[in-house]
Amino acid sequence: QGRLVESGGGSVQPGGSLRLTCEASLSTFSNFVMSWHRWGPGKARELVAGISRTGGTTNYADSVKGRFTISRDNGKKMLYLQMSSLEPDDTGLYYCKAYQNGQPEYWGQGTQVTVSS
Repeated sequence: QGRLVESGGGSVQPGGSLRLTCEASLSTFSNFVMSWHRWGPGKARELVAGISRTGGTTNYADSVKGRFTISRDNGKKMLYLQMSSLEPDDTGLYYCKAYQNGQPEYWGQGTQVTVSS
């Protein structure tokens, strides 16, 4: 049974930065496509960024392009989300997901990000 645990959230002012980490307890982490999602107050859940098994391909929601960077370290079984130029609209619960054969197999409990002055 696999497990994903997110960390790195917190409260920051607009314009600030945070780095989120997703630690994966998966025997074959490199077999999973990974993604970050968020759930903001009063909003629908949103796919923020995705990354291929090797890390060679990434995609981003339009709202975070140029500000967020997703990356992974298959050797350490870690997924990252570097967030910069944070805005109040980025506030929400951020969680990671692991996909196999196009289906979500695992997801974490999330880490809270709050952006306010």
